[in-house]
Amino acid sequence: MNAAAPATPVIDTHVILRDGDRILLSQRGGPYGYGRWHAPSGKLDAGEPLTVGAARELREETGVEVDPAHLRLVHVVHHRQSPEVERIGLFFEATVWNGEPVNREPEKCLDLRWWAVHALPDDIIEYPAAGLLGYLNRDGDRVLTEHGWH
Repeated sequence: MNAAAPATPVIDTHVILRDGDRILLSQRGGPYGYGRWHAPSGKLDAGEPLTVGAARELREETGVEVDPAHLRLVHVVHHRQSPEVERIGLFFEATVWNGEPVNREPEKCLDLRWWAVHALPDDIIEYPAAGLLGYLNRDGDRVLTEHGWH
């Protein structure tokens, strides 16, 4: 019997920037999810610690600075994008941060906007929505969502 090949998921970091009952979302301007919303996020670079990558992506996209020590892991999503591609998304909440968000990647982002946690847009991309809603609707100690596997 042959053993299955080891998984080679893409590792994504997502940062939940929260100001009271508001959360910052960005509107996609690239081909994946064009016009839809998600939290600031991106792929982890090789050799980069998770929190450093998350802080880098937040800074690159919004100009907001966060010390990696002030990123708290709040949810994990194991996402099956296609039969060939799977992703692991780590969702961090920034507990202390500096700066006012600005769109630093207008070629990839149409808009940055604060949304009330109880009035989020209907068109959040499903994969990041799974992590964001997992964080907002915590069910006890459940911090993992498996998305797209069924």
